[in-house]
Amino acid sequence: MTATILSEVAIPGLPSASGVEIIGPTAYVIGDDSAALHCLDAVTLVPTGRRQLFDHPADGPFRISKPDKPDLECMAALRWPDGRTGLLLLGSGSRPNRQRGWFVPTDAPEAAPEPLDLAPLYALLAPHLPAAAVLNLEAAATSETELLLFQRTVGRADAALLFRLPLAATLAFLSGAAGAPAVGTLLFELPAIAGCPAGFSGATLVDDLLFVTASVENTADAVLDGAVLGSFIGLVNLDAPRAAFARLAWHDGRAYLGKVEGLAVRRAVGARHWEVLLVTDDDAGGSTAVVAEIELN
Repeated sequence: MTATILSEVAIPGLPSASGVEIIGPTAYVIGDDSAALHCLDAVTLVPTGRRQLFDHPADGPFRISKPDKPDLECMAALRWPDGRTGLLLLGSGSRPNRQRGWFVPTDAPEAAPEPLDLAPLYALLAPHLPAAAVLNLEAAATSETELLLFQRTVGRADAALLFRLPLAATLAFLSGAAGAPAVGTLLFELPAIAGCPAGFSGATLVDDLLFVTASVENTADAVLDGAVLGSFIGLVNLDAPRAAFARLAWHDGRAYLGKVEGLAVRRAVGARHWEVLLVTDDDAGGSTAVVAEIELN
């Protein structure tokens, strides 16, 4: 497997990108300290608008301070129980104020985002964490039957956890229409750079293949940032379970040193070959959009 960068551009006005989904002509991007869902043209990557999630005075250009931010890290396209299509946005859960989320209808752009209290769901996940680990969800993906949530436990090689939940039952639970869903878990071994283990940061499911991103920071704290050492793209086998990874690099072989936070597939280039859109966060309020190619050997 190879993961090669084709281009990288800054995304103006979009702080701290943390997830991306492509629906039709639009790439939707969340930021972990932003009060809006940002929209880009999926081809040109030019910003086309924003969907305000909630009102909050920003400390800088559209940024919310670290103690107050909802830390939206997970986003997945899905169909809500009432039939509407849209995006499920989830906070990381690493603090009480980060246990919020939203359902954003995409088939009705004028519809207001609907807030969700994620504390009851996160209370179901916490007992499945490895000893001394703090809940810190960083990515989400959906199949027709499952919601997949990815735990990022920084600084530890034994806590790259994937939560598997039944999709319909979980959405009904979030809607208040059903009891608690069953929670399944899988534990994965992720690569490391300079002795620092990677942590899950993004996920997407395409052609029955589950692609993930994992980034490496020199930190052991779920809240505090550390020096970024690089990023990987991986392919997860849910049945084994195991994952294979390739370090993200430029065409000339230089390792990419940015922190990738999410990915979405733009198009299939050929058999076992895809063009993907990645979003990155520089931990200083800047974001980039990276176009890369994934090729399976």
